[in-house]
Order: sequence, then structure tokens, then C-alpha cells
Amino acid sequence: MNTTPALATDRVQRHAAATYGLLGLPLAFVALPVYVHLPNVYAQQYGVPLAALGAVLLLSRSIDAVVDPWLGRWADRLYRHSWGAVWWAAMLMAVLVALGFAAAFFPPASALSPAGLLLWVGGALTVSHLAYSGLGILHQAWAARQGGGGIAQSRWVAWREGFALVGVLLASALPTLWGWELTTALLVVLLVAGLLTWQSTAQKAAALNTPLVQAHQHSSLWQPWQHPGFRRLLMVFMLNGLASAVPATLVLFFVQDRLQAPKTMEPLFLGLYFAAGALSFPLWLKIIDRIGLLRTWALGMALSVLAFVSVISLGAGDTTGFLLICALSGMALGADLTVPGALLNQLIDRCGERGRTDGAFMGWWNLATKLNLALAAGLSLPLLGLWGYAPGQQDADAVLALSLAYGLLPCVLKLLAALALYLGLMRRPDLVLLPPSTVSPSA
Repeated sequence: MNTTPALATDRVQRHAAATYGLLGLPLAFVALPVYVHLPNVYAQQYGVPLAALGAVLLLSRSIDAVVDPWLGRWADRLYRHSWGAVWWAAMLMAVLVALGFAAAFFPPASALSPAGLLLWVGGALTVSHLAYSGLGILHQAWAARQGGGGIAQSRWVAWREGFALVGVLLASALPTLWGWELTTALLVVLLVAGLLTWQSTAQKAAALNTPLVQAHQHSSLWQPWQHPGFRRLLMVFMLNGLASAVPATLVLFFVQDRLQAPKTMEPLFLGLYFAAGALSFPLWLKIIDRIGLLRTWALGMALSVLAFVSVISLGAGDTTGFLLICALSGMALGADLTVPGALLNQLIDRCGERGRTDGAFMGWWNLATKLNLALAAGLSLPLLGLWGYAPGQQDADAVLALSLAYGLLPCVLKLLAALALYLGLMRRPDLVLLPPSTVSPSA
């Protein structure tokens, strides 16, 4: 197996990782506005009941999540065929992403009945979600197929996720500042730019890299589950992801009812969190280079718990303390976004599946990511109701329940993830990591 990275020199690989990762920016536009902006748009402008819209969102996302493993298998078939097949499929997916996004935010409302409007937005979201997932899996699988050591794989993932965080920040602010017409136009421009830079990087990689041996042409959708390293890594990933998804679900409730902060500060809290995550990537890459992927992930988990456990002590008006927590936990987010994807790519190499079933691994991985978001809402919201909290309540017992669910529950889940990381992977690194002798020094 060829384990030399496709773009060997350090400077060239850094540039290649950046040009590859740019596509992550416009893809982030599709993820965030649907959950943050779209309910408000349809409720305020078109009078759609939130309960009905919530059901449509849940159904659309459920279809998308279930289909992910099959999209992964489809990606594997495209890669086995040729880069040209991948490229044409990526362009088609990008067109569908843009069309679905535009259709969702610019419905022909005057020509539709209330039921017709729900069908329209459901169809637009499903098209946009499926195309987003298909394009994302193709993009992720390409990086996994490049091989290399932990630092090389971390660079691909860090640039992709870093640009995605920039996309989240832009998608949060631009609809309010620019309106939906210019925001949609920017999405199209960025999709084109991301596709072109990815194509350029892929062509250079193909020219420098030895072609992979294409064995086992008919791979199974369930192939990833045959590897114990994948099962253990996915368990850690889901516990850790759930620990991050719970506070993401509850943050606005906490800011409004526990901190009682002005509404104008909400974007500042979220912006600082994501900005700290994006800015921390170079630091985490240096740490990975020194202590490796597994220890770096453990360090990130420890920082997250140390930063977040103090949330329980905050009260009304403690906005400065919460800003500090946002900054520190945002730094920990950098490790969560960099290390797991790089570990998955290393595991694919370790299992001998690079160039064969990369897409299948990515499909199950994305399904787990989306399942985490669903589980977070399904776990934290009923717990809050059971503990006596409802939005808008600021009495002592209700606020305590909110603080426990927002601050303590994620720390418990994070500690469980750290324990699973230690028992399942740090004691058996051979299940996920390449032996050092097989990794090129330039990686």
C-alpha cells in the first residue's frame, strides 16, 4: 500500500489542505440556516405553525440521516470508476444544494395552500439535505484516500472544519445584514470556488501520487462494522458528540433564563465560541505533532470539562464569566473537530480499506453525527421538563434544573467519552493507528 502523502512537501501540503478545505465553507451554509433561520422565516412571513414545520424538519433530516450509508457506498463506486465521475457527481450535488436552498427560502407562497407550502419546504429541504450529504461524503472520502500520518490527515480535516466554522459564522450573520438574495448568491459563488479549488488539488495529487490498487470491487455497505477499531472509535465519537450537542441544544435557554443576558449578547457568545474553535486549529495541529492523535483528543476532552463545569456556578448577570467559558470551550472544540476525523482516516488506512470503502466509513460516520443531534434534543429536553423547567421560567428550582442539564450533563458525558477513549483506544492504539514505520517522515 502506498502511504506516502499525495503532496509530499510541508509547504505544498499546507496549501493543498487549504484549497481542499474551502468547500467546507459553503456547505456550512446549508446546515445552520435551516435550523436557526428557516423556522423564523416561515412562522413570521408565511404563518406556518411551528409544530408542523418542526415535523417537516424532523422527517427531512431523518430521511437524510438514514440514507447516508448508502450515499457512502455510492461514493465508493464513483471513486472506483474515476475522478471524472466523482467530479461530475460533485457538480450535480452542488447544483442541487443551491437549488434546494433557494427553493426553501424563496417559496411561491402566494400560489400555494398552507398544506402545499409545507410540502414545498419539505421537498426543498430533502433535496438540499441529500445533496449536501452526498457532496460532503465525496469531499470527506477524498481526504481519507490520500493516506499519510496523523499530522497529514489532521491538516485535511482541520482546514475543512476550519472553513466550515467560518461558514457557520457567516451564515449566522449575513441573512440579517445582507438579506436572503445576496446570501444565496454568495452560497453559489462559494460553491463554485470550493469545487474549483478542490479539483485543482485533486489533479495535483493525482499527478504526484501512485495510483491505489483497486481490489475488492464489490464492497459491502456493512464493511466498516467488521473492524473492532471502527466500533470502538464510533462509540467514543458518539459519546463525545452527545456531550457537545446537549449544550448546543440548550444554550439559548441558558443565556435567556439563567444568565438573563441581553438578547444582543447572544451572537457574541456563539461567535466567540466558534471563532475560538477556528483559531485554535494551528495549536491543536502542533500538539498532535508532539503527542499524537489519541492523547490530543484526551487533552481536548479534559480542557472541555475543566472549562464547562464552572457553568453551574454562574448566575444572573455573569456574562463575563460565560464569555471566558465560551472561549475556553471553543478552544476544546478545535480538538473535537480535528482529531476524530483524522483518526477515522487513519483507521481506514489501518484496516486496508483506503481506496475501497472510504465512502462507506464516511456514510456511517455522518449518520452518527446526525443521530447525536437528535439524541441531544431527545435526552435533554425531556429531562428538563421532568425536572420542572419550561422556557421563560426563572425561579430557583427551574434555573437549577437548567444549569444541571446545560452544565453538568455534558461534563458527565464527556468524562464517559474520555473513559471509553482510554479503555477502548488508548490501550489498543493498534486498532486505529498506522504503525510508525509505515508513515512517511514528510507526513
